[in-house]
Amino acid sequence: MSSLLQHVNLTEFVDVVRQLGQDPYRQLRQAGISPTALVDPEMRVPAKSVMQLLEDSAQLAGLEDIGLRVAEARQLTTLGPLWVVMREGATLRNALVAMARYLHLLNEALDLRIEEVGDSAVVRLELLVSVEGSMRQSTEFVICLWFRLFKLLAGTTWRPHSVCFTHAAPASLATHRRLFGVPVRFRQDFDGILLSAKDLDVAGGASDAALGRHAREYLDTKLAQSDYTMPDKVRKLVFALLPTGECGAEQVARQLGIDRKTMHRHLASYGQNYLSVVDAVRVELVTRYLKHNERPLSDVAILMGFSSPSAFSRWFSTRFGCSVSAWRRQQPVPESTR
Repeated sequence: MSSLLQHVNLTEFVDVVRQLGQDPYRQLRQAGISPTALVDPEMRVPAKSVMQLLEDSAQLAGLEDIGLRVAEARQLTTLGPLWVVMREGATLRNALVAMARYLHLLNEALDLRIEEVGDSAVVRLELLVSVEGSMRQSTEFVICLWFRLFKLLAGTTWRPHSVCFTHAAPASLATHRRLFGVPVRFRQDFDGILLSAKDLDVAGGASDAALGRHAREYLDTKLAQSDYTMPDKVRKLVFALLPTGECGAEQVARQLGIDRKTMHRHLASYGQNYLSVVDAVRVELVTRYLKHNERPLSDVAILMGFSSPSAFSRWFSTRFGCSVSAWRRQQPVPESTR
């Protein structure tokens, strides 16, 4: 099932690319995106097409910050009813919970997770689809957009501890420093924003409660009508739970609010089972985690939910027909390390 975007809003992309002296409409056509998406907010566009569009545009322009530039130009109110519901929340925590609940209605390729450890909290991004090569632009676009949203909700004085990316640092950090104004860390184990746990309970600004209630009712109706299947739901949770080491079938079923047998029965109706979903997610994730040769296999094993590096190595050899080191030697050198 192809992950889709609604309210894709590519107007800012067109403006940014034009300012760089390039033809945005040609790039849209090459990515397989109809220009109609610029004027029809209800048109659903494959997420992979938009992600590839950002990556290809950055390569054509010879710039590493296209995603950030487009995110900076984006009008935050384009989130529509979701923005209304987020503003209705009395705290940043409530706003994030609402965003996590309804995000799928706008973007089936993203997942937002909130994790608290001691005095710190992480708002983690998971991209549920992949494109060939780098996903730097897509990742930085989303994180920058979220950063701006959270700052608008929590107040202009809000400052998280840091912004984290799994990819390597660009040649220049000027745009990152200007837009974030906090430490930006690269080659981390996750993509997201690290903040103080107490920031989650910072009170937001005043909002129209009646309007927020109507927006929530509307989104709940859309959610009930969603064609999000059981394999989709399980896949999304596996992406989020694998790195925690708590991704057993029992835990996933509990997160879905059903028992394990019910989950297996629904998966079977689609010709799948829990282990096949986990295996597919691992195949999709492994290339992301092994992009950088300096990442220890012990870390990769943990991130993919294996009990040990040897268990991960056995799975990899069975799945790919070669060792990790042999696979890495076959991969092209990332542009950022050349």
